[in-house]
Amino acid sequence: MSTSPGVQLRTARTADLPPAELTGLRALLDAAFAGRFGDDDWSHALGGVHVLATVGADLVGHASVVVRRLTSGGRPLRTGYVEAVAVAAARRRQGIGSAVMAEVERLVTGGFELGALSASRQALGLYTARGWLRWTGEVAAHTPDGVVDCPGEAVFVLPTPATPAPLDTAVRLVCDWRRGDLW
Repeated sequence: MSTSPGVQLRTARTADLPPAELTGLRALLDAAFAGRFGDDDWSHALGGVHVLATVGADLVGHASVVVRRLTSGGRPLRTGYVEAVAVAAARRRQGIGSAVMAEVERLVTGGFELGALSASRQALGLYTARGWLRWTGEVAAHTPDGVVDCPGEAVFVLPTPATPAPLDTAVRLVCDWRRGDLW
């Protein structure tokens, strides 16, 4: 599917986005997630690189890539973790999400050992179609109380040229600690 005419993509670090643009971004995410995007989710999307899709002056799509440390088979992996993937409701099914993800994938494969994300049910098809691999092993998280299992998470990974071989998606994958949703 091709991207809608007039859609422009750009990348920017969180620190380079002015307050008004951050406010507009939060509004897009709040609307796109229909009230299920909280302050912890917002915090998770900050501190990395944002991929922003605009039509004219309107922000219509977004994803961010933040640095996380995941551990697979006892090996820590410097991971480009994808957060806050969203497209404005009126602009869905026009290729904007795919265009945003193509830029995300360029960023991840160019600078990390692994790409990873936790997918909603609605987005499973997008990530699968783009070649992301479903993690079939257990997933867990380091917490202040030790490592805890996180059953039910739909975790996907994207191997990069720097991914140590072999990557076994059937072993346990452990993420670093953060407030809110661990994945």
